[in-house]
Amino acid sequence: MPSSTVSPTAVEQAGAGQYERTERTTPTRSRDRASYDRAHIHAILDAGYVCHLGFVRDGAPVVLPTLYGRIGERLYVHGSTGSRPLRAAGEAEEPGMPVCVTVTHVDGLVLARSAFHHSLNYRSVVVHGTARRVTDPAELSAALDALVDQVVPGRAADSRPASAKELAATAVLRIDLEEVSAKVRTGGPNDDPEDLALPYWSGVVPVAPAYGAPVPADDLAPGIAVPDYLTGR
Repeated sequence: MPSSTVSPTAVEQAGAGQYERTERTTPTRSRDRASYDRAHIHAILDAGYVCHLGFVRDGAPVVLPTLYGRIGERLYVHGSTGSRPLRAAGEAEEPGMPVCVTVTHVDGLVLARSAFHHSLNYRSVVVHGTARRVTDPAELSAALDALVDQVVPGRAADSRPASAKELAATAVLRIDLEEVSAKVRTGGPNDDPEDLALPYWSGVVPVAPAYGAPVPADDLAPGIAVPDYLTGR
């Protein structure tokens, strides 16, 4: 990685300490569920690969789902050169574009005796910051590898690197992890004491991602086995 990507100081700090709490990262409800722990936030980000990128375009809010990857204290978001976020970033008067990036994992359906107290067990991260397009070739290559490995760890080294034509059609936005917070809910339902005797089932239905057996492409060359990094998922 070139010096224009992640500084040694940021790498050394990754996984330790706290992100600074700001007005935007302080929730208005259930503040006890908020966390600014760096390692905890990184773990939530590293457990997923789909985020929602929010920005303002022509005075209206826009939220788009897309892939992301993390390298140290920077989040990389995938896009095409013709996508709205990239066009908006390029048209901004100042370098970069204000964005909000969210990542959410649903871990359980919380079923209470009352409809009001139904909830979800979840882990979420919200990132506020400025998205800037990655133009440095070395950083772009590293970011694209991170995006691929975020989805399937080990896959970047087991596939053909992007060609010059493909790189020209691919765009990546970088958001520094500075104004960040996590919010997590765990545990069972919070039923009211007067509802405990009601004849309704109450509890948690766990939710987790499920991966099926890899299905080879119809035109896969004979003798190519399923790689180890897929069989262990």
